Amino acid sequence: MEMYFSKEHEWVRIKDGIASVGISEHAAHELGDITFVELPQVGKTVKQFEVLAGIESVKAASDIYAPLSGKVIKVNEALDGTPEIVNEAAEEAGWIAWLEPTDPGEVKNLMSREEYDTYLKGLA
Repeated sequence: MEMYFSKEHEWVRIKDGIASVGISEHAAHELGDITFVELPQVGKTVKQFEVLAGIESVKAASDIYAPLSGKVIKVNEALDGTPEIVNEAAEEAGWIAWLEPTDPGEVKNLMSREEYDTYLKGLA
């Protein structure tokens, strides 16, 4: 299943018309130990690249931006008690929310894994 990435280090994976969203392993590593994830409200609608959620670590507090426009249909409640899941599995169990995308074609504004890896090398 294809993953797409934003320049703000969010990822999205679309399956059966549902988009799961989280932060990249790179972002989780850069943030350090995650201490809190501010989950979005179920039912919240966001436009692509608008603030979706928030995340705090021992180093910083950051916004998480929506990689696609859509409506939040589920949040990862496990992160309420164990935000460190994001550190352990940012691109798997550490997902933040599921969106019902309003325009799946917006993935054209995102990067593939290969493009994202190249982008990260440019940041180093």
